Amino acid sequence: MALPQLLHSPSSSSLTHKPYLKPNNPLNPNPKSLSNPHPLVHHHQRQRKPYSLRCSASSFSEKHHTGSPQSDDVVELPLFPLPLVLFPGAILPLQIFEFRYRIMMHTLLQTDLRFGVIYSDSTTGTADVGCVGEVVKHERLVDDRFFLICKGQERFRVTKIARTKPYLVAEVNWLEDRPSGNGEEDLDTLANEVETYMKDVIRLSNRLNGKPEKEVQDLRRNLFPTPFSFFVGSTFEGAPREQQALLELEDTTTRLKREKETLRNTLNYLSAASAVKDVFPSS
Repeated sequence: MALPQLLHSPSSSSLTHKPYLKPNNPLNPNPKSLSNPHPLVHHHQRQRKPYSLRCSASSFSEKHHTGSPQSDDVVELPLFPLPLVLFPGAILPLQIFEFRYRIMMHTLLQTDLRFGVIYSDSTTGTADVGCVGEVVKHERLVDDRFFLICKGQERFRVTKIARTKPYLVAEVNWLEDRPSGNGEEDLDTLANEVETYMKDVIRLSNRLNGKPEKEVQDLRRNLFPTPFSFFVGSTFEGAPREQQALLELEDTTTRLKREKETLRNTLNYLSAASAVKDVFPSS
């Protein structure tokens, strides 16, 4: 599920990244369709927009990982640079056909089925923080291509490039959100506020697009605040810079507040657009 017509919060301007893939911004009524900037991989289902993360709350773990690697562990991880951001718990379908990544897949299928998905573009290069993708389903075709279904797991930070051939392998440290200074009750309240904004954005967007204004389902589905914050970030499709900034944050409260501000700005815009439509129905 993607939230349409997101307007970023003013804090987005503090990003060190410059925009590359344009978000579906309501201020740009006719955004160009995203071409596939990475020729090495496509999403399996052609009807989806390129690199569209279509996630549901049920894809996300209801609790923090148990037995997760410690943040001070240093391990080697094969990397797959892509012009998208994978979040913990999100589902990512891929098609692998370039030779070096087919080699990587043959290795992974004999080991632990895990590799690092890391955001990269032609302007700023490759990010330092990514997310582990675990292969949960795969299909090998007769021409040695692979269809994969991956699920986001732990986040990591690259500390050193170990090898570059035949594919990137890096030494990484695991990232976890630091304990918040706020109480769990305050954090839970904040998560509920974010969910309310999401519902309102979806409802108004449906109205503007001529869809039925039915009650939006429970989006949170008993998720704890941290995995819910990752789920919210995964719905910001078409805005990978903002998604990368959210992925890199190591505080759940800060991430939820940033998402809340983005959703509030979007809701204000949609409310104004809805009012204009009521006055000028043909516009």
